[in-house]
Amino acid sequence: MRRHQRFIMGVQWTIVLVYLSLLIYPALMPSPAQDAHIYNNLRLFAQFLFWGVWWPFVMLSVMLLGRAWCGVFCPDGTLTELASRHGLGRSIPRWIRWSGWPFVAFVSTTVYGQLVSVYEYPQAALLVLGGSSLGAVAVGLVYGRASRVWCRYLCPANGVFQLLAKVSPLYFEVDQLRWKQARERAPAVNCAPLIGIGHMRSASECHACGRCAGERGAVKLALRSPAREILSNQPRKLRTDEAVTLIFGVIGIASAAFMWSASARYVRMKTLLADWLIARDGYALLQDNAPWWLLTHYPAANDVFTWLDGLCIVVFILGGGGALGLAIWCGVWLASRIARDPALSWQRLSLFLIPIGGVGVFLGLSMLTLGHLRAEGVSLLWVPAVRALLLASGAGFSAYLLLRLTACGRSWRATSAALVGLLPLALVLKVWAGALF
Repeated sequence: MRRHQRFIMGVQWTIVLVYLSLLIYPALMPSPAQDAHIYNNLRLFAQFLFWGVWWPFVMLSVMLLGRAWCGVFCPDGTLTELASRHGLGRSIPRWIRWSGWPFVAFVSTTVYGQLVSVYEYPQAALLVLGGSSLGAVAVGLVYGRASRVWCRYLCPANGVFQLLAKVSPLYFEVDQLRWKQARERAPAVNCAPLIGIGHMRSASECHACGRCAGERGAVKLALRSPAREILSNQPRKLRTDEAVTLIFGVIGIASAAFMWSASARYVRMKTLLADWLIARDGYALLQDNAPWWLLTHYPAANDVFTWLDGLCIVVFILGGGGALGLAIWCGVWLASRIARDPALSWQRLSLFLIPIGGVGVFLGLSMLTLGHLRAEGVSLLWVPAVRALLLASGAGFSAYLLLRLTACGRSWRATSAALVGLLPLALVLKVWAGALF
């Protein structure tokens, strides 16, 4: 990869051109006809490519190949690095380095995307994805020098990628002793995500771009057990923001965002509120005069959100997702307290949920894939079996990590901690099983 950076750059800019074309042109086209298909309508094709192929399989690729998507293929990464190369080159301020941005950016983008129906309309996709790209360029023009400040600190998907990359079997391994002992002087490697290569122990922040491969004879692409990084984490390396992003973001908020439109609870909540408002002549929230960039508003497609719709969506996603996350956190915290192991904080123990969290995000995004395929008349009889297999695999891997982290069987405390830790895992399984089956 290091020897073929020119080829990789060509791939990156090809992706940028395709990305911008599929983002901009469909937003300028009229709504597709009733008999339109993915293969003969650019709007439907772009919608399927972005939400049916790109996002679900990017998430899957991070779990299998690390953050190679970020380092080799992501258009926002390419654009922000180019802008940074020719920008002002200012130092990165403290507010950008705030560790809470991955969670805040992910939740904000998730909720806003649901309000404007980002999965259904190219105008909304242009607004959300295009806004992210403009943000990446703007940050690159001001901060850093030939780096990816946006990707490292502000990208809405960064927190999710950091977590999923922890279980990737493919990663760049750094021999720290060999790095320190190397005496030859060489030009500094341009690590775009601003990582101290010689001290890198995790695949979370590495973008797997290959620029440092072979550096000082200490960096190489290697295979490892998917459980290795989680089981070998040291307490001093654990971060509360990662655990919060996993429990409340990837599992809580994301699950609620995928499920609200088909939820009977959402319908009941909206109906009760609407009846309450009508009984009191409170019709302001029942109006559907919000602009499309704030709430879904496409009268020609008979798809218009009222202010009440928007309020209920926000309450369901934040309230329901927050409640789910809180229940999971309580189980993880209690299991950690029961174990009474100084090396097993709740932050570290929570990492056992990464596999089931990643599978949940993939299954949620794949709902869009299946929706497109169903509209094209593709047989989906195989879907329940595949879903069950994925859920079982994610749950099994998470259960294995939990048992290894709690050292089940060595004491009654460890056994009790493992049993309590299985409760949040069972809750996640129950939520997804109810939604999918």
